[in-house]
Amino acid sequence: MDIVSVKNLTKDYGVVKAVQDVSFSIAPGECFGFLGPNGAGKTTVMKIISCFLPPTNGTVAVFDLDVTKQPSAIKARMGVMPQEDNLDPDLNVLENLIVYSRYFDILKKESLPVANELLQFVELQDKDRVNIKALSGGMKRRLMLARALVNSPELMILDEPTTGLDPHSRRAVWDKLNQLKFKNTTLLLTTHYMEEAEQLCDRVAIMDQGKIVTIDSPGNLMSEHSGDLEEVYLKLTGRNLAD
Repeated sequence: MDIVSVKNLTKDYGVVKAVQDVSFSIAPGECFGFLGPNGAGKTTVMKIISCFLPPTNGTVAVFDLDVTKQPSAIKARMGVMPQEDNLDPDLNVLENLIVYSRYFDILKKESLPVANELLQFVELQDKDRVNIKALSGGMKRRLMLARALVNSPELMILDEPTTGLDPHSRRAVWDKLNQLKFKNTTLLLTTHYMEEAEQLCDRVAIMDQGKIVTIDSPGNLMSEHSGDLEEVYLKLTGRNLAD
């Protein structure tokens, strides 16, 4: 069974077609990436898979469950790391994890050891009593990753997980994501960093103007088109990734 199955997905906002007849699937344990400029439709697809937006047409199944009919059952088995920082600034690091655990009906006595284990995983165990406002950008991103793992998800949705981070912090997040891959967690991410896609993704979908242009492994794409991923994108779409 595929973890994610998308068939003929369309999403319209009035006359604007954000996603047009998109189809793909993601296998268990795979890291699948979306590449493309702002407005290509990547985040819209992610939000539909995350059960935050309804599709206009087509079918989307996660864990073989329909996103429009069984969103609660899907969300219980999924972790989401959004692009925006939405940590609670009134709580400290540990409290952010414990309070978030309540969304999954995890009792405090059960969430405390899980939270401490996750803080060790993202190397923030010495910051457990620190207020969110005192954390660096890289620390906040690692904490958001830990928060997305509180329910031991089978699928992780990551929307530009390292945007705005310095190279050292970015590689620290990559290391944690590679460890999740090693544990057979399925990853779905969007990114503007081509090196990130090369480091993490088993396959990537290049999107432009709401459509998938191609799907393949980074290695195959670079070999077939004789260039790096950004050059591949330019060749296939005629557009710069930063557009």
